[in-house]
Amino acid sequence: MRIWIDADACPRDVKDVVFRVSERRGISVVLVANKAMHTPRAGRVSQVHVKGGPDVADDRIVLEAEAGDLCVTHDIPLAARLVAKRVLVIDPRGDVYNEENVRERLSVRDFLAEVRESGVITGGPASYSARDKQRFANALDRALQAARGAR
Repeated sequence: MRIWIDADACPRDVKDVVFRVSERRGISVVLVANKAMHTPRAGRVSQVHVKGGPDVADDRIVLEAEAGDLCVTHDIPLAARLVAKRVLVIDPRGDVYNEENVRERLSVRDFLAEVRESGVITGGPASYSARDKQRFANALDRALQAARGAR
């Protein structure tokens, strides 16, 4: 099992939680981004640098992630592609994407994009909070426990 992080827009707090989990459980982590990222000097954390451009990092994660891996991303189209490959996907706020909810979230995302394109201001996401960090850490722990139980 590897943990993939769609790292360009991932909050630092989330990466720190994943780094600590990686160290504690001996799980490899791969950050995929189009810029250099801070990573711990020791441990099982590696980076993959991709060229800038739409979906380049996403395409790399989809190409290399395997069933049973876990990915951290807030990118719903990427989540949909990974769920189809049986990769577990968690967003930085602790929401888990699965076959039941990812299509609905993709539809809502597409609808909101159309609304924004028509000139309606929809606002952005709320600031990342300590509560979001805790929800993410709890979701990650549950997912890893479930993955361990499935082996």
